[in-house]
Amino acid sequence: MATTLDPQRGAKADPDVHAFEHHWQDEADAAYLYRILSASEPDAKKKDIYARLADVEDRHVVVWGNLMEQHGRPPRSFRPSTRARMLARLGRMFGPGFLLPMLLEEEGREVKAYLDMHRATATGAPGGGEALTLAKESADHAMTLAGIAGKSGEPWHRTESGGFLRNVVYGFNDGLTANFGLVAGVIGASALSQHAVIVAGVAGLIADSLSMGSSGYLAAKSEREVYDYEIAMERDEVALMPEIERDELALIYETKGMDQAAAHALATEVMANPERMLEEQVQEELKIGEQTTTPFREGWVTGLATAFGAVIPVLPFLLAKGVTAIVLSFGFSMLSHFFVGAARSVFTGRSVFRSGLDMFVVGLGVAIVGYFVGGWVGHLF
Repeated sequence: MATTLDPQRGAKADPDVHAFEHHWQDEADAAYLYRILSASEPDAKKKDIYARLADVEDRHVVVWGNLMEQHGRPPRSFRPSTRARMLARLGRMFGPGFLLPMLLEEEGREVKAYLDMHRATATGAPGGGEALTLAKESADHAMTLAGIAGKSGEPWHRTESGGFLRNVVYGFNDGLTANFGLVAGVIGASALSQHAVIVAGVAGLIADSLSMGSSGYLAAKSEREVYDYEIAMERDEVALMPEIERDELALIYETKGMDQAAAHALATEVMANPERMLEEQVQEELKIGEQTTTPFREGWVTGLATAFGAVIPVLPFLLAKGVTAIVLSFGFSMLSHFFVGAARSVFTGRSVFRSGLDMFVVGLGVAIVGYFVGGWVGHLF
């Protein structure tokens, strides 16, 4: 937060320069990523939009930099954050289709953060007015990106993100954590039986990857079937009730700011082409975007990522024996937990280190619980 009123004394607290610095870094990272996005975008019109958005972010950087300087902490030379460098690297690898939704999520988070900062800042205090202005500009950016991405609604109310890379990260995480706990439990129950650990670990790997893969496939298939059914119904409505569908589309255009006559004229023009009419209704009325994945792809990506994660705790037992294998398994698994937690920050917007540390603690807890529960069950039977 910026400067606030102390609820106990009614006095004005000192401005939170750390908040100014945090927003300065976020805006500088955004400008950096917009330029990466612009450089990788083949469409000239979109390339120009991203470049202009980067220029606006530069102006935001100056706003926060001036506030920092006014309060005795001039901004340092810009260096992209770890998360920004990670996103830039992935953006160069996977192209604009990956980086665009990430930046859309980031703009949405900025809108909410700036509005929260404005509400919590004392009237007339440093940062409050700037936060409101930048919230409005970030909202404009988010709506621009949402239009390019074919999404509707206010992006700062969205919680979704991901796609291909999300399935990889979360599938890998599930396989790693589940099989790490299983291996730890078998070690606790079997007094360092190498054979038992390998059998249980491989069985767990196969079962977990098949389970996650089939779940991903069925979930995507069910979603696709719902979309197909809704689109088929809309196709029939366009064919059987064209006037009603035209009026519905005209109302949608009106809600976007068009006057009644222009909205009706545009809807009538669209209705002349049934396929275009269906496309407009699917996007505007049903809010269904272009489907770029298939259930089979969702299934094998999730299942394969799960298998890669699940093999990490087991692999050392195939290469070494006894205590050495256990130490290697624990070390590789804990490092992998940290790195997969850091990768999750791409989607959550949290600190890379904090996200990695959270997953490290989760992995440690899974190992401890698995080991002692395995030992307890082993003594019972």
